Order: sequence, then structure tokens, then C-alpha cells
Amino acid sequence: MGLGRRNDKASRPWRLSAKLLIVSSVATVIGFSAICASVMIDMRRGEEALAHQTLENLASGIDADISRNVELFDLSLRAVASNMVAPELNQVSKPIRQLILFDHAATAKHFGAIQVFDADGKLIVDASTMDPAHENRSDEEYFSVHRDRPDVGLFISRPMLHHGAYAIVLSRRITGDDGSFRGVVAGSIRFSYFHDLFSRLSLGPEDTITVFRHDGTIIMRTPFDLDVIGKNLSHLPGVKRTLSEPSGYFSRNAASDQVFRLYVWRDGTRPLVVLVGKPWDDILRLWRTEATRIGAIMLALIAFVLGVTLFLAREIGRRAIAEDKLEEMATTDALTGLKNRRKFDSAIDIEWRRAARHKTPLALLMIDADHFKAYNDTFGHQAGDEVLVGIAICITEAVRRAGDCVARYGGEEFAVLLPGLSAVEALEVAETIRLNVLQWSGDPPITSVSIGIASLTPDPAIDWAGLVMAADRALYAAKANGRNCSVLASVPKLSLVA
Repeated sequence: MGLGRRNDKASRPWRLSAKLLIVSSVATVIGFSAICASVMIDMRRGEEALAHQTLENLASGIDADISRNVELFDLSLRAVASNMVAPELNQVSKPIRQLILFDHAATAKHFGAIQVFDADGKLIVDASTMDPAHENRSDEEYFSVHRDRPDVGLFISRPMLHHGAYAIVLSRRITGDDGSFRGVVAGSIRFSYFHDLFSRLSLGPEDTITVFRHDGTIIMRTPFDLDVIGKNLSHLPGVKRTLSEPSGYFSRNAASDQVFRLYVWRDGTRPLVVLVGKPWDDILRLWRTEATRIGAIMLALIAFVLGVTLFLAREIGRRAIAEDKLEEMATTDALTGLKNRRKFDSAIDIEWRRAARHKTPLALLMIDADHFKAYNDTFGHQAGDEVLVGIAICITEAVRRAGDCVARYGGEEFAVLLPGLSAVEALEVAETIRLNVLQWSGDPPITSVSIGIASLTPDPAIDWAGLVMAADRALYAAKANGRNCSVLASVPKLSLVA
């Protein structure tokens, strides 16, 4: 029993080492995984930041081009509106009037001709001809807005079919010196301008560019969809932000195709606002590829590390078992299965120190088989070995506490270490052993034992050899008293009593 307890203690450091190896490996794997996750998160943030910057630059470039052309066209409208109220204009010929009104007007292949309508909506001047056709635009939105609201300024119409081509109409009010409404000057920018502008950009198949009027009406969109052009999306939260904040971004599923995109705009204060969108799948495609590759490598490394760790832990466990077996072989008597003299010396040294620390008694029994040499010589060594094994069994049946130590001290002599027992208690154990041997020996008995008993509380002035000497002398006294008896040593005077 004492041997089993100490075997557990001997093997425990190896088990702890295996556990420490596993814990260290798991901690290492977790640490590297955390570092890898941190790197992947930083890479993702980098991709997101790059996408933000790229879309901002794209939105800024498109916005600048559109704003420049709108401003250039507006300057022409302003000039025409200003000259139309000049009194001298009615006194010049048509060619001179055309020259005065449109000499500095902006011209481009995507700009429609500037036209002037009087207060009734009738076309009176057309930059493309000396003799304008009979037209009346009083029912158009861009005419009624200026007629009813003097403070509108530059007005950009909804997308419309204008002079045979889809376009937006830019218009300004002509106001007399007295503040009266004198008519409207209008011109158009064809959709071909936006198509040409967007075609010069390198866009992904699901990238979107949407140009909004400031009330949320879609002026133009790429990919082009005529059914979407002219719709008002001001009710959507993202569009509300776009039209109310100078710049920013948001992510949402598009209403048209349900693709989750990042949307960016640069200047929500202009008459036309550019909103650029890019699918998150495209933004994170490269990151996902790298994350998958690095994740696969990390999983392979983790599997390798854990596999090697489990293999080493198993080998450490096997080595611990082998060490335990070697320890058991080195400290166990081969014949009786009890501890040997070497293990006994180690055990008594440990228990002596413990008893000294705790101020508790330590008892020792020295047991010797009576007339063993004569029995061994008469019946042979095998019969003698059977006697020793039988005595060992009788001793272990009487000594059952986990902390007790039973050892073959040498030849036919045995030692029993009993921590915490007083002399009287140790004597009771000795008598139990002696009677067990007698009962086992039969009638007539083939053998008996003599037992010497000593018990003391360790003192710094002596060591455990004194305890052994006292028990040994008590054993000799038992032999002298006729054998088959127990003798208790009186410590420290070591007087002997039967």
C-alpha cells in the first residue's frame, strides 16, 4: 500500500510534464492564431481603407468633371439671361443678336442648343438657327418653376426626351430690371455625355455610379437602366444621408439587385451628387483568398503541432510508466513483493523528517523468522522462500494504513515503519503480526517470529539510526527471551521489557 502511494508520487512529475507540454503547445497555438487573426484583421481593414480611398477618388473625379461642365453651361445661361434684358438687343439685327447672345456660349458635342422662351413660354431665340421654330414650353417643369419661384437660380430638370434625345435641361429665369418675369433661358446636356464619361472609367461588372438631383431623383446610372432613370429614391436612408451630408459612406443592399455594396460620395452640396458603389465581395476578394491560404497553412501547422505534441505526450507517458516500473523493480524485493532495504532507508528518512516537523511519534518494528536457517537447511531453499513469502503476507494483512512502510530488511528479517503510532499502539500491531504468523504456520507451527518494537518522537539531537538501533536491540531481547514474542524498547534509556 505504501509502495502504491509512492509509485503515484514518482510518476506524477512525468504526467505533469506531459500536461505542461500539451498546455504549452496549446498556448503557443492560441498565441500564433491570435497573431494570425490580428494580421488578417489588419489586412481586411487595409483593404477596406483602400476601397474607401479609391471610391472617394473616383467619386471626386466624376463629380469634378460633371460640376465643371454644369458650371460652364450655367455661365452661358447666365450670360444669355443677362443680355436678354438689355434694351439695345431689340435694335440690332438677328445675326448681331445671335453673336451677342451666343458668341461666348459653351459648345460641345453633348450640349444642346441654348434657347430663350418669353414670359408665355414661346420660343423666341434659338442658338442653332436664326429662325426658330414655333414652340411653346409653358407646360414644362423647368418653365413653370422659374415662373412661379423667382429664387430658384439654376434649375436642373428630371431626365426627359428633349429634341429627340434623352437629356437633362438646365435653365435660368430671365428677370427684368423691375423684378418681373421675362422668360426662361434653357439648354440641355445629353445622356451621351454621361455615357462617354463613364466609358472612360475602369469599372467592375457590378460597380455602380449614380448621379442624383438634389431632390433624390436619379439623373443617370451605370450600368444603364432606363427603367431606373428618373426615379426618386429620397425615401431611402442611404440616399437621405447622401443628400444631407457633405461627404461620407454607407453599406447596404441595393434596391435594384440586392447586392451588398460600399457606397461613397464626396460632395452632397452640389446640384448633382455622385454616389459610387462597389460590391463588398469584390473589395474583399483578394483578402479572402489570402485569408483562406494563410488559414489553411495555419490549420496545417496547428494540426502538425498538436499531432507532435500528442505523440510526445504519449511517449512521455510511456517513459513515465517505464520509469515507474524501473523504480518499482529497484525498490521492491523480488521474492516477497515488499519494499527492499534501499527503499526502506529512503522511507524512514522522509518519515523521520516529517515526524520531527509535526512533533508526532514514529514507531518501528523489526521482525525476524525464528529458527529459519535450520528450517532452510532441512527443507531446502524453496521451502524457505515459501516461509518468507508467507510471513510477508501475514505482515501486510496486519499493516493496512497508506502511510505505513513494510520492507524486507535482509535475509529472514523484516522492518515495519508506522508513522504516528505510540509504543503501545505499535505493540498491538506487532502482536497482530505474530499471531497471524502462528495461525498461518499451522499446528504444529512450521515457524514463528520475534519482534522488536521502538517508538519515539524525533529529536534534533538524534537521527533515525537511533530508532533502528533501539528496535534492533529489542529484537535481540525477544530472541533471548525464547523467541515467538514481542519486546518493546523503552526509549531513550532503551531498557527492555517482555
